[in-house]
Amino acid sequence: MNDAFRTAMAAGYGFDEPVVVLGSPIQGDEVLPEVRVQVPLSRVNRHGLIAGATGTGKTTTLQLLAGQLSALGVPVFAVDVKGDLSGVGAPGDPTKPAVVARVEAMKLTFQAQGHPIEILSLSGTQGAHVRASISSFGPLLLGKVLDLNDTQTSILSLVFRYCDDQHLPLLDLSDLRTTLKFLGSDEGKPALADLGGISPASLGVILRAIVTIEQEGAGEFFGEPEFDPDDLVRTTADGKGIITLLEVADVMDRPRLYSTFVLWMLAQLYETLPEVGDLPKPKLAFFFDEAHLLFRDASKALMEQIERTARLIRSKGVGVYFVTQAPTDVPSSVLSQLGNRVQHALRAFTPDDADALRKTARTFPVTEFYDVERTITSLGIGEALVTVLSPKGVPTPLAATRLVPPDSRMGALTPQEIAAVVAQSTLAGRYNTAVDPESAHEIITARLTNAKAAAASVAAEAAMRAGVDPTTADGLETMTPAQQQREINRRAKELAAAQRAAERERKAQERAAREAAKQRERTLETGIRTAGKVVTSRAGQSLLRGVFDVFFGGGKSR
Repeated sequence: MNDAFRTAMAAGYGFDEPVVVLGSPIQGDEVLPEVRVQVPLSRVNRHGLIAGATGTGKTTTLQLLAGQLSALGVPVFAVDVKGDLSGVGAPGDPTKPAVVARVEAMKLTFQAQGHPIEILSLSGTQGAHVRASISSFGPLLLGKVLDLNDTQTSILSLVFRYCDDQHLPLLDLSDLRTTLKFLGSDEGKPALADLGGISPASLGVILRAIVTIEQEGAGEFFGEPEFDPDDLVRTTADGKGIITLLEVADVMDRPRLYSTFVLWMLAQLYETLPEVGDLPKPKLAFFFDEAHLLFRDASKALMEQIERTARLIRSKGVGVYFVTQAPTDVPSSVLSQLGNRVQHALRAFTPDDADALRKTARTFPVTEFYDVERTITSLGIGEALVTVLSPKGVPTPLAATRLVPPDSRMGALTPQEIAAVVAQSTLAGRYNTAVDPESAHEIITARLTNAKAAAASVAAEAAMRAGVDPTTADGLETMTPAQQQREINRRAKELAAAQRAAERERKAQERAAREAAKQRERTLETGIRTAGKVVTSRAGQSLLRGVFDVFFGGGKSR
């Protein structure tokens, strides 16, 4: 180990402020125990990446950071994927051979201790039950959970807008399901037209996706009481930061859902925490394990939201750390925001692995002390390449580092120990009992019931006017409001047609009467004229006969 290496490491990692110690630099098999590779506490909110192949020690590194941050008074939130991170709540074993060997080689002062922890659960099987309302979850995150495409997600956004305008709270999946059914029904067609002519078929796709995740048990993740993100930012009476662990081992078969839920918690922090700028120590360190699940199949709009959150949330005193296998799992736009890097070993078993290894090597600062690509593949368990941001905002020299062992237990708590933690929790009592206030499901159901009753009343009145018994063969009491309205319209048309026919018959009879009267008048006039002619004709004949008698002597002798 040459003097240039010693000088560079000592200069690069000598900070005059509180720090989180990661380990000591190594070169080959030699350790530089007099120098500590460490992260300035004021730069923890510059975000970070913990990467490496399975089994290289990522979870132990997370545990190491969480324990030290807690001791320094910084609250921590972490996703416990396999359940073994819960050991941070119990003291470690100083007699463990691997711990003893590392402590001696690195000339450490090792003091085993546990840290205050709080356990959360998405399923409610152990710990405080974490729920979110559908409204606060929002269409983008819900679209990812439902595996919707961009067009379907935009339709879901319009449905959310409709519920906001109509004062329909969306608290759980039944609220959203009822709303979609209403909009796709005859009663909801006018509202659907106002939303831009969304097709009922598109609503059907979203509705089927909701039914699918409900069948998988996702309904228990949504509802009230909603988790308050301020409960992540807590310290104990003696000033230690509380480490909040989200246990997801029982929901790992639904990775899309749990990873999106964690993003929702981060988004809630971003929305609720005030701007604080640069602090001597962060308000919260947020560790996102299995981070590749967050970015898989994320829509463009969701990616923009993630990038914006990562870029801006540091000014609210929150440091976000993504834990995943390879840096290539994280989009470049997000990776560029991560100032603190802990890279465990990578293995190149396939051409894709080799390509990812070359890309990873190019993301680190240039160094004269390591062949980065070769070093990444030769790191042992509990070793990592490290570079962090100095207080001046400059990346520190790249250091292959042998990490110090955590002071807490490297293994899961027992079920009895977990039960004891949950029993002492102040959050479990607040969140474990579900509540069901009036929301969209109840409001829409009540509106439809009232509309049906009103339509039945109108139909009954119309039937009475038409002389029809509304409770007999017509079956009005079993019709939907739309069917009842159609029946009312049909009967109104029939009544109007009957009235028109009666009016036509009346007018026809009047015309016939007028024609008969006219005919009688014509007959009378004809008779009078005919009689006049007859009388006239007979008088003339008598006169002529008299004249003839005079001239021709045809008169009778008297």
